[in-house]
Amino acid sequence: MRKRQVGGALGTLIVLALLVAGAYYAYTEFFSATPKAPPSCKAQLSSCITNCRKTATEAPAMQECQQACERDSAACK
Repeated sequence: MRKRQVGGALGTLIVLALLVAGAYYAYTEFFSATPKAPPSCKAQLSSCITNCRKTATEAPAMQECQQACERDSAACK
């Protein structure tokens, strides 16, 4: 008697779909002809302040971090 394979055609289709999605992501990420623009000054400031809120636990440390972000933002413009 032959044993029935587990997964069969459906499993194969799922694996192929994942491979195609991964290949497409790699193609668009690494071989894309369009250059990626650097983030704007406003986006950099927002990201920096968000990072300060996540990492600083004390109020003075957070305020100092945010001031550093604002100085970097002023230099960006």
